[in-house]
Amino acid sequence: MKTPIIAMQAQTNSYINEDIFNICATILVVALTMIFILSFVKRIFDQRLKKKIIEEGITESLAESVLRSSSTDDGDVNLKWSLILIGLGLGLIIVHYTTPLGLHSLAILSLSIASGFFGYFIYTKKTRK
Repeated sequence: MKTPIIAMQAQTNSYINEDIFNICATILVVALTMIFILSFVKRIFDQRLKKKIIEEGITESLAESVLRSSSTDDGDVNLKWSLILIGLGLGLIIVHYTTPLGLHSLAILSLSIASGFFGYFIYTKKTRK
């Protein structure tokens, strides 16, 4: 009579693991999407500020201090996040069609995100030459 209880516990643990995976994947996708949107909006506002400075005709030294970009501000940040999100989306599609969720699903997602970063690396390496 103990067999149904053990089977029930195994099934419950499977659902818990799947729920945890789904929650973590959702949080990751939402976080990456929000970071992408925020960086895109920041670039739009920076462009508007530069346009306004040019229209107002402020002094060169003041404009240079305002428009000076930091070393971390790269022109291809939006492309980088686009490639990462595309890799994540492809990884999620692959995970959806491979039925068992678990450690191999995390490996698929990790490889797909890494491929997005690698694609960005190749792009920057070719454009810097």
